[in-house]
Amino acid sequence: MDFSADWFLGLDKKLRQMGLDSDDKSFDEIKQNLEHPTKLSPDAFADAVSYVILAGGFSQKTAKKYHKIIIEKIQENCCIDDILKVFNNKLKINSIMKVWNNRVNFCDGFYKCKNLDEKLDYLQTLPHVGKITANHLARNLGENVVKYDIWIQRLGVVYGKNPVLYKKINNGKLDDEIKKVCDDMFKHLESETNLPRGYIDVVLWKACQNHLIKDL
Repeated sequence: MDFSADWFLGLDKKLRQMGLDSDDKSFDEIKQNLEHPTKLSPDAFADAVSYVILAGGFSQKTAKKYHKIIIEKIQENCCIDDILKVFNNKLKINSIMKVWNNRVNFCDGFYKCKNLDEKLDYLQTLPHVGKITANHLARNLGENVVKYDIWIQRLGVVYGKNPVLYKKINNGKLDDEIKKVCDDMFKHLESETNLPRGYIDVVLWKACQNHLIKDL
């Protein structure tokens, strides 16, 4: 891996050819939203939060499938028992319903935050949203941040050429040294490609997930 523009753009092209160019939105929509973020309505905000709640621990395909059905049932005022028949995870469903029922206050609270740090801290107060999930959600809301999930941490260690750091990779608690090598990697790729780091993040994550990047 040479972490060059050609290397990264080759991954991007291959994912698109395979029809894997999406997270909750398509690659093009993600890039557009990062470059020109728009303020979401409370409904759209709750929809975005609900997706990342579902996505944690599940494949994107599973999350997207159930997300649509669950939101439709909530909008139809279905009871929780009916929703659990579709997706039997009471903790996640309760969290999603709490977000939906409080979507105006939660949305207003987010947009009242003055800077990125405040926004990330605020998102962690939402139901079932942890530190890494908050970064995922912030990126989907148009903030130019990265998720630092397990794949990105492994790739950062490769970029940093310090295999000793492998023992510090932790998907639950991000180590400062791991964060630094990841940030160095994103800074380098931003310079190479002139693309937002949030977009670089989603492409690298998808490439790792689908084994276009191997030996991590």
